[in-house]
Amino acid sequence: MNHVMPSERKVRVNLGDRSYDILIGPGLIAAAGREIASRLKGRRMAVITDENVAPRYLEPLMASLNESGIEAVSLVLPAGEKTKSFEHLIPVCDAVLAAKIERNDAVIALGGGVIGDLTGFAAGIVRRGSRFIQIPTSLLAQVDSSVGGKTGINSPHGKNLIGVFHQPDLVLADTDVLDTLSPREFRAGYAEVAKYGLIDKPEFFDWLERNWQAVFAGGDARIEAIAVSCQAKADVVAADERENGLRALLNLGHTFGHALEAATEYDSRRLVHGEGVAIGMVLAHEFSARMNLASPDDARRVETHLKAVGLPTRMADIPGDLPPAARLMEAIAQDKKVKGGKLTFILTRGIGQSFVADDVPASEVLGFLEEKHPR
Repeated sequence: MNHVMPSERKVRVNLGDRSYDILIGPGLIAAAGREIASRLKGRRMAVITDENVAPRYLEPLMASLNESGIEAVSLVLPAGEKTKSFEHLIPVCDAVLAAKIERNDAVIALGGGVIGDLTGFAAGIVRRGSRFIQIPTSLLAQVDSSVGGKTGINSPHGKNLIGVFHQPDLVLADTDVLDTLSPREFRAGYAEVAKYGLIDKPEFFDWLERNWQAVFAGGDARIEAIAVSCQAKADVVAADERENGLRALLNLGHTFGHALEAATEYDSRRLVHGEGVAIGMVLAHEFSARMNLASPDDARRVETHLKAVGLPTRMADIPGDLPPAARLMEAIAQDKKVKGGKLTFILTRGIGQSFVADDVPASEVLGFLEEKHPR
């Protein structure tokens, strides 16, 4: 029996026999054992987490699993983007195998996007696919990376280039954990929330402009923002699970953002993913204006909002030197959104009117980057 609290929201990701629920609300780590036991037959779990999350949430999660008769082992990894690597994938796979995880058992990711992506990849390849549960502990993971089954690790060639699609069986987004995020981490996650408004929900972007302070403060506005974001992602994933078309819209701002992350060598002191996305979304709107697709006023509006919440909005906001525009261009060309030599960008005709442009001339992008480069 599921006890849904009034402040809890449920979003369904409809993928036929692989459909699953996203539960959003307070206290879900304490309720994890009950929620998992009511949905999965398995009674053995391997919990993968990191050094930042483990001291706060690993014990309550293990206690909750034990109370529901679930036997669990855990593995604690170093925190940070560099953990998304082959070096750490191997011990995760070994831990899952050593735990004797069988078909109905599950691998649990307790952490932010890095842990979710890495653990999901391990779950996708161990025994050719194991059951998988996401317990995202950052805002970014709750509204974006934990939903939709994209998993993977980074390569020296770029982000997320090695991975598989492997959908979770359940996502538990405990909103209480967000109170322990640093303001910077919360803001970085908020960039992905704003993204859903900019893709195709102009009324949601309007709402965020008016209510962002309440979202930051917590409570119902925060739960609402997360639920709308998850529903937006769930709808896109249900329509285009493997990114053959529509799902690419979720990459708004990401092509520029990933290039900037690569340019800073994934050094989180300089730039974290959500900050790269914030700058990337402003650049995408400015580039769209440059291509006469949208009004420069839209780009200014996006920048004004993201700046108001405290996010970086320009390349000049990134501490330290950036490589020249030509080097950024190489990173963009290596990004996985390239087909037949033509660059694929998510561009926009206005707030909430984004679309996939798959024939963007590289020369235009290079000229634009040279113009925007802080040097």
